[in-house]
Amino acid sequence: MANGTTTIRAAALQMEAEVGNVDANLAMAEALAGDAAAQGASWIVLPEFFSTGVANRPELRDAAPSHDGAPTRLLRDLATRHGAHVGGSTLVRDADGHVRNAFLLYRPDGTLVGRHDKDLPTMWESALYVGGGDPGRFDASGTAVGVALCWELMRCQTAERLAGRVDLVVGGSGWWSIPPWPPRALFRSLEAANHRRAVDAPARFAPYVGAPVVHAAHAGSFNCPWPLAGVTYHGRYAGGAAIYDADGSVLAIRRRDEGPGVAVADVRLRRRTPRALPDGFWLQRRGAIAAAAWAYQNPLGRAQYWREHRRRLDRAAVAGGRA
Repeated sequence: MANGTTTIRAAALQMEAEVGNVDANLAMAEALAGDAAAQGASWIVLPEFFSTGVANRPELRDAAPSHDGAPTRLLRDLATRHGAHVGGSTLVRDADGHVRNAFLLYRPDGTLVGRHDKDLPTMWESALYVGGGDPGRFDASGTAVGVALCWELMRCQTAERLAGRVDLVVGGSGWWSIPPWPPRALFRSLEAANHRRAVDAPARFAPYVGAPVVHAAHAGSFNCPWPLAGVTYHGRYAGGAAIYDADGSVLAIRRRDEGPGVAVADVRLRRRTPRALPDGFWLQRRGAIAAAAWAYQNPLGRAQYWREHRRRLDRAAVAGGRA
């Protein structure tokens, strides 16, 4: 456990990922991490899905690299190059054949501190990967670190596994907007509330854990098929990269309209008594559209994922038989 006088300089990266363009995204992550290091950051946090962005595109699942692929190697290389703790989340295909959304944190000497697999895929993400069940807590040379990714920040079970047990929370989001469908005035209002929710989620999460939060994010727009609707979704990422004190106050923020860049702040690692959790599953209301999408896209996505997983096993079995 870090003592009350320990201060780190942390950076939360905000990327503008090109969905599925791994080479371009890794180059952007590398450049932004360099900017963070130049500003003295000793902890550098990349967003969720930093290597691919996220959208309802099955090719992201199908092209997921192994756990030691290029995105993982970049995290390790950035850590050693800049002498910093560096972490971010990326899709990986593990030895069991399953794809997971894995946040990996590396020490300045290039050794792995730990890995957290996001517990519940959000909406169309369910078609891309399966969830994990680890506690998401690491010991980083005496600093107890917790991980929370995107809608993990919205759930009581995440706060419960970290509350009073960590000195620092790291993570990020790939939170998308509500489509601008008719009636447009109504959907603009719903999206404004959705965006505020994305910005506020890490700040509201911090007091429930009693620790500062370093939250990386995506900016920019993207499109993909909307599940079952037969239409193309045109949207943008919501929220922003920010760093919050344990009481939820803002130490640094980069808003999505500012585009790619870094939020940097000095963070005092001091635990506070966690706020009492509310009853129920959610820390805050999700909004009607998000709740509806959660209700139908999660089971739909899981069915799609498992159908493709079985096909992949069948293809592997046939190839093995031919061999």
